[in-house]
This record gives sequence, C-alpha cells and structure tokens, in this order.
Amino acid sequence: QVQLVESGGGLVQAGGSLRLSCAASGRLFSSYTLGWFRQAPGKEREFVAGIGWSVSTYYIDSVKGRFTISRDNAKNTVTLQMNNLKPEDTAIYTCAAGRSFAGNPSGYTYWGQGTQVTVSS
Repeated sequence: QVQLVESGGGLVQAGGSLRLSCAASGRLFSSYTLGWFRQAPGKEREFVAGIGWSVSTYYIDSVKGRFTISRDNAKNTVTLQMNNLKPEDTAIYTCAAGRSFAGNPSGYTYWGQGTQVTVSS
C-alpha cells in the first residue's frame, strides 16, 4: 500500500515562500498521479495542483503563477513550491496519489497526514 508523509509546513509572512515535500513508499509510486489538496478553517477541502506520469500539470486558478508542483520518481517524492503566499493560502496541505488524471480530484485514493501552512498579513 502507498504511504505518504508531508513536511515543510510552517509560518510565513505574506509574500514569502514555502516548499512542501511529500515522501512516498511503495514500489509502484512512479506510476501514480500525484497531487496536493488543502483545507482552510471553516471551508471545504479543495484540490490545489496535480501532476501526471509525464510533465503534464494542473493548477487551480487561485495558485497559477505562484505554485509549482514537481516530482522526482527516483526519490519517490513530490513537492509543492509556493511563492508569493497570501493569507488566504492558510490551510492544512495534504499530498495525495491516485490512478487517474492529474486534474481529477476524485481520482486520488491515497492520502498523507497533512502539514499546516500559516500565512500572516
């Protein structure tokens, strides 16, 4: 079974940057689509970004131009580089893996425990 563990969350001022990482275990990890979700206080969980088996990526409009998702199959990791952070980015960020398309939130079936990102104004 695929296991995911996030790291890199923390507190940052608006306009700053953070880099989230997710380490995965499982022999078939390189074939999975990888993505990031987030859930802010009082709001529903939302899909943020995804990356497929190739270089194809998907981002929601609110993070385009600021966030970059990437993967290293040799190291079994996926990262989310977050630049120009805004207070509305504050949320628990969770990495996920699945066997569907990168932009399909319903296709993710494996989940990490989440890491807190807090952006102060």
